[in-house]
Amino acid sequence: MEFVDNFNRNIRLTNERWKHIADTHPELKNLLNELSGALKEPEIVKNSANNEDVVLFYRFYEHIYKGKYMCVVVKLNEKLIITAYITDRIKRGDVIWTKI
Repeated sequence: MEFVDNFNRNIRLTNERWKHIADTHPELKNLLNELSGALKEPEIVKNSANNEDVVLFYRFYEHIYKGKYMCVVVKLNEKLIITAYITDRIKRGDVIWTKI
């Protein structure tokens, strides 16, 4: 699969990575549109504090567990989604972009 992020880059989601996401976070199996939305229209994009080539896209969704963030983790040098998960907080790291 391929998605476009808010910087207009094509970001891949391989079958292997989707299987990892679905197996590790089964609550995401029916949230592919939300995953796409977090990439295309995030509220905040941050650098990973642990890996300089990884960025995290966050978007808040009211309908996910009565209000949680979808976080999509992208390895930029490969333009590849490495994982995604639901969270109630935004991790530390430098802000790259924020919604005005």
